[in-house]
Order: sequence, then structure tokens, then C-alpha cells
Amino acid sequence: MPKYAANIELLYTQHSDYADRIRAAAADGFNSVEMWMTSMHDLPALAAAATEANVRISSVLAEPRFSPTMPGVDMQVFYDGLRDSIANAKVLGAPRVVLGSGMGFPGKKRQAQLDELVGVFKKAAEMAQESDIQLVLEPVNTRVDHPGALLDRTSEAAYIARAVGSPNFKILYDIYHSSVEGENPVEQLSENRDVIGYIQLADAPGRGEPGTGAIDWKTVLSAVDASGYTEVVGLEYYPTKDTTESLTYLQTL
Repeated sequence: MPKYAANIELLYTQHSDYADRIRAAAADGFNSVEMWMTSMHDLPALAAAATEANVRISSVLAEPRFSPTMPGVDMQVFYDGLRDSIANAKVLGAPRVVLGSGMGFPGKKRQAQLDELVGVFKKAAEMAQESDIQLVLEPVNTRVDHPGALLDRTSEAAYIARAVGSPNFKILYDIYHSSVEGENPVEQLSENRDVIGYIQLADAPGRGEPGTGAIDWKTVLSAVDASGYTEVVGLEYYPTKDTTESLTYLQTL
């Protein structure tokens, strides 16, 4: 079974201070956590808390969180924000930055939009490579959580990653988003193992902790192992109970 990273945006929210969330995660046995935004935090303080607790921050999000592909938006805004996000990741010791696809390029057919993103992300990958940071592109479900997002299919995110062709550009495979879109996680893990750089999970339906939905976690987590994936798996779920209590099912597997 894989090792896990606690998402401190959704877990340990009884603590308002994110440094305390890191400490709480460590107290529950985690040696990795993940987070979303970095721009509104005292990064040196978070880095110090992580070091003190012997916890690694496994991923952060690229900012600003808006669509870089809306009409009239200068792509330089995206590149400038990514440069800042990469710098923040380095301060935190995080090895990767998570990218969204945006809302697409109006007036273009779908394949043309995917190829447009290939060009955008090739430049982004060059920026990240200079700082030894991995970028992971996340397809998300549009049925429940992210209506209007361009990338809702794992195969299309994988197409972009393969076309970018950079060792530091992969995809984030989120088992929850994939399941909501009707994909088979076992098949997706097998077919896209060459471009999966990071994995997250929540149960579906509901986006609660494993054991609250319909996903067969024994089978899916065995498929994660079989894929050769060796990184942590991010626990990006909304707990239906106290965070520590919500971990019970995973601990029984």
C-alpha cells in the first residue's frame, strides 16, 4: 500500500494556523503533507514547522487560480504567477507544483485547444526545469466540482504530457475526479503509468474519506502499487468526522 500525504487545506482544520496543521499531521504519523495556495502564508514559518516536525510538503498549487486561457488574458500573467509559485515551492521544499487546464480557448475545436496547451506547458516546463521542480497537470471532473474546466479526461491530460515531452512535466491522477467522470481507475493507472507524477484520492460519490463512498479501495490501491508508483498519495478529501478518526478505514487496509 502507498504512503500518504495529508492535505492541510481540508484536514486538521480545527487549527487555524497551518504550521499547527503540519504538527497535527505529524502527530498522526504523516511524514508528508500537501497544500494549495502559498501566496497568503508565512512561508519561512511553514518551512520551519515542517522541518521541525520532519514532514515534507509534497505539493503546492500554481497561482493565480484563474483561467490563463480566457479571451483577452495575457499569458504572461500565467507565466509570472508560475514563476512565483515555483519560487514559493522551493522555499517550502516542495518538489512539485500542480497546474490546472483553465477553461479552454473559445472558438477552437477540442484537439486544437489541447495542442494550444501543449505549447503553453512546454514553456512552463522549461521554467520549472531550471529550478528542478516537477509540474503536474490535473484533469478534474466537470460533473460536480469544476464545471467548465477544459480537461476532464485523464487520456487528454496524458496526451498533453507526452506531447510536452519533458521529464519534469507529468499529470496528477486524482482517483476521485476520475471516478466521478466514469473512468475506471485500475485501467487509467495501468494505461498512463508513464506520465503519472502524483496521485490524490477521495471517495466517490461525496468526496469524503475512503470508506464513505463506492470505490473499491483494496483493488484501486493495489493497482497503484502495481503501476510502479512510489510517491505519496495525497489525501484530498472532506472528512465526514474528526480528521484522525477519518483515517481509520485506510489504516485497516
